[in-house]
Amino acid sequence: MPLSTWSHLAPYHIVSYGTLLGSEFFQSFVAGIVAFRSLPRAQFSTLQTAIFPVYFGMQTALPTILALTYPGTQSLRGGTESGLSGFMTEQNRWSVLVPLTTVFITGLVNMVLVGPATTNVMKERKHQETRDGKKSHDAGPHSKEMQALNRRFGRLHGASTLINLAGLVATIAYGGTLAEMMA
Repeated sequence: MPLSTWSHLAPYHIVSYGTLLGSEFFQSFVAGIVAFRSLPRAQFSTLQTAIFPVYFGMQTALPTILALTYPGTQSLRGGTESGLSGFMTEQNRWSVLVPLTTVFITGLVNMVLVGPATTNVMKERKHQETRDGKKSHDAGPHSKEMQALNRRFGRLHGASTLINLAGLVATIAYGGTLAEMMA
């Protein structure tokens, strides 16, 4: 590949998209599952607590890079501008703007709201385990406080998972747009 190829936005756009889709797929369907099955619960929690801020940060930053590096389209009937102005055009609203904005928002919500709230509940459960003398995942019965914390953790974890899935679906939808641009 000639070096002049890198003077255009398209290679940066494709590499950014591949990084986004690959990291979302790998974390959601490979790394998280393998780690859950392979590590003791405490180590798994420590690993996920360290990975998720980076992962959600990537889900927030990469759509921004994709918007900035949008390569535009060229055809006999005209085309769209590249970069942020092409990203924002009316004709790209549903095929480019909505999916990439969705990925950005889902990553941001998980990074700023749901992720930290989940981590706080995990810390609260750890303290409650000390008070109760029993792990949160041990067989019941549990104290009312632990039951409430377990329900809260389950809701937050479920919300984070659904938000992450929405981001992945939006990323895949944008992949369809990229495929049409290459056809």
